[in-house]
Amino acid sequence: MKRKPNIINIGRQFGSGGLGVANELGRMLGIPVYNNQLISKAAEESGFSEQFFASKDEKRSLFNIASFFSAGRYTMSDNYLSENELFRIQGEVITKLASEGPAIFVGRCSDYILREREDTLDVFVCAPLQDRIDRVSEREGISPQEAADIIRRSDRTRETYYNYFTFGNWGVASNYDLCIDSSILGIEGTAAFLSDYIRRMA
Repeated sequence: MKRKPNIINIGRQFGSGGLGVANELGRMLGIPVYNNQLISKAAEESGFSEQFFASKDEKRSLFNIASFFSAGRYTMSDNYLSENELFRIQGEVITKLASEGPAIFVGRCSDYILREREDTLDVFVCAPLQDRIDRVSEREGISPQEAADIIRRSDRTRETYYNYFTFGNWGVASNYDLCIDSSILGIEGTAAFLSDYIRRMA
């Protein structure tokens, strides 16, 4: 049985505002939010450059590291870093950060990585397609069709990455403690709802 959460893991559809919800929730609760910061920390922990991790974030591939390598625990004889090794490094960073205190993690299979903990809340943020198209189109200054294409590709990439490493099903309600449509209450309202939900948990 889960306890009152110290760790909130947020999965999200592209364009749903999941990162905005996470940032606002972090502000309300006064706890750190880790998204791109995980890239920097994973790079620091492993010795690879931040550019190297950023280029492969939440993507599956096998890639050459020669142009991205910086001093660390790996040697230049390691011509390739497997996707499993990259996932392991990032998993170590997430586990370490979770052990240091309350935190919110956005994506990167954190719900699976921290699955043995009893003080987590696993949330999936979604929204209707048109709402997501409107948000991405406005944010990126692109046409609705271009936004729809980006959403489709991004969701597929996240789904493939998540399903491969977790053996689960990305975005399926049974994988999470709570699924919420951000279009109903908006970004701030959704964060406020989650804050109240957490407060009410025993």
